[in-house]
Amino acid sequence: MMIKSNQAETKLLKAIESVLKNFPEYWKDENLLRNKVIEDVRSYQEPVIKELLSNKLIQETYSMQIGEAIVFKTEDFIDMLRYKSYWDNSYTKYTNEIGLTSEGKYLKYNTDIVLDFPHKDCVLEGGMTKEDTGQEEVYYHNVLAKEEIDALLSPKVLENVKKYDQNGEHKVTTFKDTDNLILKGNNLVALHTLKEKYSGKVKMIYIDPPFNTGNDSFKYNDRYNRSTWLTFMKNRLDIANELLRDDGLIWIHLDQNESHYCKVLADTVFGESNFIAEVTWQSRKSVSNDATISINTNHIFCYAKNRSAIKREDFRLPLDEENYSYYDEEIGEYYRVAPFDAPEIRRNLQYEIINPNTQEVFLPPNGRHWITTQEEYQNLLNQNKIKFGVSGEARPQLKVFLSEDKKRGAGKTPTTLWSDLTTTTNATQNLRKLNLPFSFNNPKPEELIQKVIYLSTNENDIVLDFFMGSATTQAVAHKMNRQYIGIEQMDYIETVSVPRLKKVIEGEQGGISENVEWQGGGSFVYAELYSLNEDYLTKVKNANNENELNKVLLEMKENAYLNFKVDFERLSPDDQDYQSLPLDDKKDVLIQALDMNQLYLSYSEIDDTQHEISDAVKEFNHSFYNQDGDQDE
Repeated sequence: MMIKSNQAETKLLKAIESVLKNFPEYWKDENLLRNKVIEDVRSYQEPVIKELLSNKLIQETYSMQIGEAIVFKTEDFIDMLRYKSYWDNSYTKYTNEIGLTSEGKYLKYNTDIVLDFPHKDCVLEGGMTKEDTGQEEVYYHNVLAKEEIDALLSPKVLENVKKYDQNGEHKVTTFKDTDNLILKGNNLVALHTLKEKYSGKVKMIYIDPPFNTGNDSFKYNDRYNRSTWLTFMKNRLDIANELLRDDGLIWIHLDQNESHYCKVLADTVFGESNFIAEVTWQSRKSVSNDATISINTNHIFCYAKNRSAIKREDFRLPLDEENYSYYDEEIGEYYRVAPFDAPEIRRNLQYEIINPNTQEVFLPPNGRHWITTQEEYQNLLNQNKIKFGVSGEARPQLKVFLSEDKKRGAGKTPTTLWSDLTTTTNATQNLRKLNLPFSFNNPKPEELIQKVIYLSTNENDIVLDFFMGSATTQAVAHKMNRQYIGIEQMDYIETVSVPRLKKVIEGEQGGISENVEWQGGGSFVYAELYSLNEDYLTKVKNANNENELNKVLLEMKENAYLNFKVDFERLSPDDQDYQSLPLDDKKDVLIQALDMNQLYLSYSEIDDTQHEISDAVKEFNHSFYNQDGDQDE
């Protein structure tokens, strides 16, 4: 396509704009949704192509006559949409298209090339929904090439390392495989940082991710809102699956907004055959009278890494007196009764039993046998362990005492309806008793997490929660003597999450403490991903006015890792186009200017002198990654 003058080009572009204005679905405010137009043109949607060709100037420029047919030059039209700055909105007009080309087109636009990238998100500021944290999260989108992904998801340097125990806070330079670990940083990057050390070692994962309620950060646009959330989730579920042991389990806690869309996604990630159950938890007792139907429940999906590795007898709730119907006053024990016959074939198990009360004679049912020899039966009868029904006139039954069932590891089969636990209201009250400075509106109760951990793990197994929030999972795991890992990016990790765990170590008596006879003790290691551009993301987000943002801009020009595709010289308080933008749009422009694969410092660069990493930080990282400290190739 050639246009002889700028005037002619402008006239053509205005003609195209005029035609496209007839299609409201192609516009968001005053910005053209170019990808939507390109999709429809490439798939030869008749209404839009017919309308475009009805304009004489457009037809002359983007069509050709073959016989009696008019052929629309779709690729030429698409190129124009992609490359002409006329269509740029306030974010993209500061970018330069730089990259590899083939036959005059950038590779990423070439239909013969497919770039397979695992995520289009780089940063989620936080792990909870707006109503949970009291502040809005910021969700950034970037399409990355493979080499950028490799850099973004490579193991990162850990800094600001501390260990907390009953004696307070300590600096440490070593990490033991049995240490509990709390990480501050983006959870996708942090999960990949854990990959080398913990792959195939985590017994249970519990996550309470953003619910995509419409009040949180997933506002890409109405068409892509759900797909953006599902992409966000898939990236994290994929790496979570790699971290699980072969007999590991993951529990995904959601509400009605995305639960069943996530179920389809989780079937893909973990496999339909590894689905265990969908638990319905009654999250509150009160009724919303202003609702058509009051929603009082959440959904919790449980998947196994490999269902065949899960032993059914291990997936049991603890036994207690409520599961036993009777009480033996002679020996002071609770018991239940079981039919005194069994399918196993053993010698001497076909004999008569006489009811001592009625003298009635009993034999095992056809094809079944008594479970004891005649001598063993007589001993059980003498020990008051045989029962003949409530009236004493029924068939013989064996008393199974609570202590005996517990000794052989028996337990109660769980169901999918969990209505007997405390609610978010109780959990909120429990958190407030800890006198922490930040209050969550909908924390999960410790009793809920206790049930999940009990069903999924044994003592010393590793428990992971990478949407840590107020640290309920970690607090419960600590009290239940499980090893744990927690990941959180929001600053409240320092004012809520870590202080809560410090109180657990001190022996706080809220939640399940009394139930598990918790008296305090233990320790955990705290570390942060070594921040590069992540610091600037935070500063941009937190800028409250133009002056604060201009200071961040000047600092970025001096020290930040910048996106090579951005015309950074135009980002200046003196540039009229930039200055005319609203504050939020300026923030978005500066975010796009940052190199997203330089959010954190990669471990492979720990010896780079420009970063001036201390010997203590190096020693801890070499210990964590089990390296000898020699990073030279």
